[in-house]
Amino acid sequence: MSRRILVVDDHEENRRILHDLLDGTGFEVIEAVTGEEAVQLAGEHLPDLILMDIQLPGIDGYEATGRIRGIPALAKTPIIAVTSYALSGEEAKALAAGCDAYVAKPYSPRALLARIREYLGAP
Repeated sequence: MSRRILVVDDHEENRRILHDLLDGTGFEVIEAVTGEEAVQLAGEHLPDLILMDIQLPGIDGYEATGRIRGIPALAKTPIIAVTSYALSGEEAKALAAGCDAYVAKPYSPRALLARIREYLGAP
């Protein structure tokens, strides 16, 4: 059984890139466009890991992360912030919101996969 990853990003191109990268390495991918959709899909599908953009329409990635952390079955699910919102202090803010790690865009696909495998191992 493959490991399931929820990709949350409002830009179709970013979702496509992540989908191709993850699917090509054996992960099952679910995609969300908004923070609200991320919370809903996380609760329905119980992913093994979540890649969370911060700047989203509606509720942002910080709020979505907090809501997901409030779902008992997802309280310990790894959430990695993957964002171009790389201002000073944003990594600390992401970690304080409940993210386990922070990856700034643009990222190295190899480095992102290594980070995912730190939490999930190989698919």
